[in-house]
Amino acid sequence: MTTTSAPLPVDVLVVGGGAAGLSAATVLARSRRSVVVLDAGEPRNAPAGGVHAFLGHDGVPPPELLARGRAELEAYGGRVVASAAGSARREDDRLVVTASDGSAWTARHLVLAGGAVDVLPDVPGLHRHWGTAVVHCPYCHGWEVRDRRVVVLATTPKAVHQAGLFGQLTADLTVLVHEPSVLDAAARERLVRLGVAVVDGPATGVVECDGALVGLETPGGVVRADAVAVQTRVEARDALLDDLGLALVDLEMQGQVLARHVAADPVGRTSVPRVWVAGNVTEPMGQVVMAAAAGTRTGAMVNAELVTEDQERRLADG
Repeated sequence: MTTTSAPLPVDVLVVGGGAAGLSAATVLARSRRSVVVLDAGEPRNAPAGGVHAFLGHDGVPPPELLARGRAELEAYGGRVVASAAGSARREDDRLVVTASDGSAWTARHLVLAGGAVDVLPDVPGLHRHWGTAVVHCPYCHGWEVRDRRVVVLATTPKAVHQAGLFGQLTADLTVLVHEPSVLDAAARERLVRLGVAVVDGPATGVVECDGALVGLETPGGVVRADAVAVQTRVEARDALLDDLGLALVDLEMQGQVLARHVAADPVGRTSVPRVWVAGNVTEPMGQVVMAAAAGTRTGAMVNAELVTEDQERRLADG
């Protein structure tokens, strides 16, 4: 990668232009910090029709929410650069990041807020309906599938919990056992006693009619569905992690890896000095509102650190 110019100095560089990154950057810009956001334009919730469970923003399409956030940031002097982060290195007490477009930035602090991606179960056709008829979060998308035929695709032990959550929203609920080992006899009996139909799989594909999802194919026949609830494996975006000496850690439940994320303290401070994380990169199960809140919190903490650094420098200079 060729750098087109000398690295430009900023107080804080934020990698990721989603809810967490823009919130962190806006807090910093409002504190009169120079801040740049590198945005690869790959938000986790891009397939969804609207953002939900976000007070005052219910139903707002994800692109519109981010456009509002960018405009707010820019009104305070922050800058968004439409480019992915390519590489990072440390130079004394600063961090240098080169973007995929060749631009380079040198920052006192770095906030990683690149989010995560959802890895769906390996069933042909699921990806075509992801974010519409294939969902994972009852709080993000459950209302939209209420009172419809919902099939919970059991690929992890969490399926029993997921069935309970979606059972609040519809009486027409089926658990399709895609991985037999995740549903023991006690769990199966519990579901049946609660009135939930349990069908043995595996699911071998999506059944469609005029482009709409209408069921899942199994060796025993078609299980009819208007929506399929899945448990995804959440993978934090790993841009710059190797360069910075950070690693992803597993989040497990009953022996199943549900997510891989960056470990951090409650305010987003990582084990690497001057490197912070916010949003799904460190809290893989967080919704959009949680990512925004995390970004606000981390941005405030970064500014507090900068204030202390500035004060110590002035005192040292006499």
